[in-house]
Amino acid sequence: MQIITSISQIIEARKQIAQNLKIGFVPTMGALHQGHISLVERSVKENDITIVSIFVNPRQFNDKTDLENYPRNIENDIVLLEKAKCDIIFTPNNDDLYANYQGYKTDLKGIDKIYEGEFRPGHFQGVVDVVYRLFDLVKPHKAYFGEKDFQQLAIIKLMTKNAKLPIEIIGCDIVREKSGLAMSSRNERLSEEERKNASEIYKTMLKHTANLKAGQKTDEIAKKIKEEIDNIPFLKTEYIVFCEPETLKPINKFSANTDIRLCLAVWCKKIRLIDNISLHI
Repeated sequence: MQIITSISQIIEARKQIAQNLKIGFVPTMGALHQGHISLVERSVKENDITIVSIFVNPRQFNDKTDLENYPRNIENDIVLLEKAKCDIIFTPNNDDLYANYQGYKTDLKGIDKIYEGEFRPGHFQGVVDVVYRLFDLVKPHKAYFGEKDFQQLAIIKLMTKNAKLPIEIIGCDIVREKSGLAMSSRNERLSEEERKNASEIYKTMLKHTANLKAGQKTDEIAKKIKEEIDNIPFLKTEYIVFCEPETLKPINKFSANTDIRLCLAVWCKKIRLIDNISLHI
């Protein structure tokens, strides 16, 4: 396994890879967990070469404290990636990565301004900036993203389409802890009691969507989920939305034979958690 830290090195390494070899890419911010590793393992299975980037991107943090507190454990990340048979780790620094690069602007059709975008202004532009830059350097054939960040996945698909990049964007299933809590690097900052309570988020979503019927109003179900979550100690719902999976447009009423995503964000004391589930009516 090769560890690369500079732009010049990744450009040279990319040139050395034979043209007939397929490259899979997994961009991360480190603090890796089994969710990340599942993406790497899928890439290893589907490609000849797997490249993983580790870069805590300042541009996608609208909260300076959140950036400062974001967990970092590069030594452990390297161990996990070696075990997963990653070929190249790319760990650039901020100045090098963004030198002579102003960012990438594209029409995201407003989906960067809703849900996560409403509460984290500028976040998705930061995501687009870094992912476009990494795609340009790595030039992968396939790139893998977890569905936990469902809105981010939709935005990256749209950005890739707009830019006409020859990259297949692959969304991978959410990996959960035994309790049902969606795996996240931020879970490391939860106390044992907070983690236990946070695991109720997923259970509450499942409970209130088990018997949905066509014609039901989505806001009635959302209200029940919010009330139950907000009654759990430490938890406070920021938003809940039922939306169309491709366009992310909010759905007001359930219709028969329809695929829907239920997405939410919940604060557990000072830690912000997101989750979503796929539904079919």
